[in-house]
Amino acid sequence: MSITDVTSRIAQIQAQLGMLPRATSAVAGASFSGVLSRAAVAAPGAVTGAVTGEQVVAKAREMVGLPYVWGGTDPERGVDCSGLVQSAYSAFGIELPRLSADQARSGTEVPSLAAARPGDLIAWDNSSRNVGADHIAIYLGNGQMIEAPRPGGRVQVVPVTTPPDYIRRVLPDVAVTQPVAGFTAGVPTSRVPEGTPYSSLFERAGAAHGIDPALLAAVARQESGFDPAAVSPAGAQGLMQLMPGTASGLGVTDPFDPAQAVDGAARLLDDLIGRFGQVDLALAAYNAGPGAVLRYDGVPPYPETRAYVQSVMSAWQESAA
Repeated sequence: MSITDVTSRIAQIQAQLGMLPRATSAVAGASFSGVLSRAAVAAPGAVTGAVTGEQVVAKAREMVGLPYVWGGTDPERGVDCSGLVQSAYSAFGIELPRLSADQARSGTEVPSLAAARPGDLIAWDNSSRNVGADHIAIYLGNGQMIEAPRPGGRVQVVPVTTPPDYIRRVLPDVAVTQPVAGFTAGVPTSRVPEGTPYSSLFERAGAAHGIDPALLAAVARQESGFDPAAVSPAGAQGLMQLMPGTASGLGVTDPFDPAQAVDGAARLLDDLIGRFGQVDLALAAYNAGPGAVLRYDGVPPYPETRAYVQSVMSAWQESAA
């Protein structure tokens, strides 16, 4: 048995027992308890358990470069589009239908790509000869997907350029069972420091998305120094320094518009806190990407990211003092 087989088997057992890998953090500070629960999704194809979309995405990424094989379901030799989806999920004991049309009816509907999360299924109905979806992929986040494209191609990560006809969530949503400092039952309780630029936007977005407005202000200060016209060398834009692909995935049409930027950043942080269960890990993912947090099982050892998290956490804690 290979190391890959052993790892896959461990993941299956974890999924069956409802276990979650324990996340660690190198940054001290206020955080969620780390205790997560999942609510069952009462729909065909939905499952319970502690498997995350990021785990499914990581498994799918292992197949990048694999040849497209019509009817293929072998993650070592080749897969087609639905075979890729089926193989990625079956590694965690989650059995999906074989055909893309049936997979695109599994789980629960997601209303838009802006609301999609890593691990969600996105599918298209490209042919009048078939009923329902005839191509399917796994959404990675930030406007990216992984797919087995066509005969002669290989499994690849590409941008989502055509709006999908179907967006389905197979995994249940994460529910945070205990509040973070600055929140009461998920509602922000602290205030933005007096004199903070755009304070009304932080208050409004915080109330709308259950994010402490003082945390949003701390992120904006660190990201752009409250400059709505800021552009980073990497191409991040606006007050909250959203990358163009991230902004598009959040439905932010103009990241230089402070109101859109703050609202988009609030939704992004809400999603990241829900995924990782800790504010410091969510901040690390905001800075370095969710994949880096998953790869290192905590705040990545990047000096820039560690300094970023420490600075934002400190500013946030000072505002709540």
